[in-house]
Amino acid sequence: MKPNIGRIDALIRITAGFTVLAYSIAKMVRKPNRNRSLLAAMLGGMKIAEGITRFCPLVYLAKSELMDHNHHQSHDDEHHQDGRVMNPS
Repeated sequence: MKPNIGRIDALIRITAGFTVLAYSIAKMVRKPNRNRSLLAAMLGGMKIAEGITRFCPLVYLAKSELMDHNHHQSHDDEHHQDGRVMNPS
């Protein structure tokens, strides 16, 4: 896993993750049967993990989809509509 987010972004994710985690834990103490607080705690934990590892799966997917889209688009640009190959020079 190569890091795909910057250092500042990682620090922001860690800070936001701890904030969401603390808030959701405080809510779970008052109302333990609420699933929303548990979900918020899990999302906060995920943000903390993303900040520590400096790897975001959504950024990875977005970059790979963009690369695939650009690859297919550049491949399609090499051909005419009638199927002939264009001369790039």
